[in-house]
Amino acid sequence: MTETTETTRTGTTGTGTGTGTGTRGTTEQELTDNVVASFDTAKDERFREVMQALVRHAHAFVRETRLTEAEWSAAIGFLTAAGHITTDTRQEFVLLSDVLGISMLTVAVNEPGLGESTESTVLGPFFVQDSPEIDLGGDIAGGAKGEPSWVAGTVKDTDGNPVPGARIEVWEADDDGMYDVQYDDGALAGRAHLFADTEGRYRFWALTPTPYPIPDDGPVGRLLQHAGRSPMRAPHLHFKVTAPGFHTLITHMFVAGDPTLDSDSVFGVKESLVRPFDRHRPGTPTPDSRQLEGPWTSARFDIVLRKE
Repeated sequence: MTETTETTRTGTTGTGTGTGTGTRGTTEQELTDNVVASFDTAKDERFREVMQALVRHAHAFVRETRLTEAEWSAAIGFLTAAGHITTDTRQEFVLLSDVLGISMLTVAVNEPGLGESTESTVLGPFFVQDSPEIDLGGDIAGGAKGEPSWVAGTVKDTDGNPVPGARIEVWEADDDGMYDVQYDDGALAGRAHLFADTEGRYRFWALTPTPYPIPDDGPVGRLLQHAGRSPMRAPHLHFKVTAPGFHTLITHMFVAGDPTLDSDSVFGVKESLVRPFDRHRPGTPTPDSRQLEGPWTSARFDIVLRKE
């Protein structure tokens, strides 16, 4: 493509040899170079690095796809709709990041090769600060519907030493595939936090995780539908584990054998996080002698933290 053709395309004239905001460019590449240079004056070095990289990659995307004005307008409309549907309890942009794999890629970039420590995965859009505290052996369900599940394990460091008093935050969806914050009653259910004992041991009752769809009644759901992709998440229990002197762990515990493990809509499954949930018939004694009328499951999830 000649420079004359490029000048007609961009509607600009001039040599494009200057730098800084407003400099005229005659080619697509000169336009990109000028926009990148406009951030040279940023005082924050990291801000400058990120914004210049963003411009280079975004411009490269437009050139590669030969993006039309109508397509760009549709993209702006999509992002506007994502903003409109976002609330304090629903973050459509987190969902977008999740289904594009950006959330998991960010995890991979920031948590590479951690050896013997438990692997991380996405936080998800439904974490809530200040969840209720339960004692060891308590129940996080809080009235949420589902099959009872006994979950136990230990929290240790990479040398095999227990981490006493580690704070273990857990949350999950109910049997209808809904988190508590998706309901209008304001009640907290299916979430709590507890603390490991002096030997790093923990235990609690939860609900047996089941597959559920991410919220798909908004722009992200329409994106998945247009792509022929499922909105389903593989069944899991969320964990956030913290202790002084240790790196915060954000992870999931997945249910072994579930068919959705290979098609998780946010690409969050890691093989090391998959655990069997053993099924027990009604009347089978529970570890804490709890009286249950129906079936229940049990699972073990040992957690290894790395030091800061």
